[in-house]
Amino acid sequence: VHLVESGGGSVQAGGSLRLSCVASGFTYSTYCMGWFRQAPGKEREGVASIDSVGRTRYGESVKGRFTISKVTANHTGYLQMNNLKPEDAAMYYCAARGGVCYSPSWDALNYRGQGTQVIVSS
Repeated sequence: VHLVESGGGSVQAGGSLRLSCVASGFTYSTYCMGWFRQAPGKEREGVASIDSVGRTRYGESVKGRFTISKVTANHTGYLQMNNLKPEDAAMYYCAARGGVCYSPSWDALNYRGQGTQVIVSS
């Protein structure tokens, strides 16, 4: 399994980006996928997660602005980010695992991508 993120870039505050995570070889029917971010000098934080039945979780700071989607038939997951704020700027990573996922933490998701950079200017 190989995860590759894309879709990052530079936007102004209030703008939108859609991040993609192509999960090559990820053929699990039961799974969870999560998005995480890390800004320089800060700890990694969970942004959003979703499991194969569509249950979602969001970090408090992104609720109402970000939307995570299930992995599609072409093995791609998405994170739609609207109304971006300067504090959303970070490297964003997707991670996933097959099987039941009770706690979609970074440590629990064994497949991880290399990240895509998001820059938000005020």
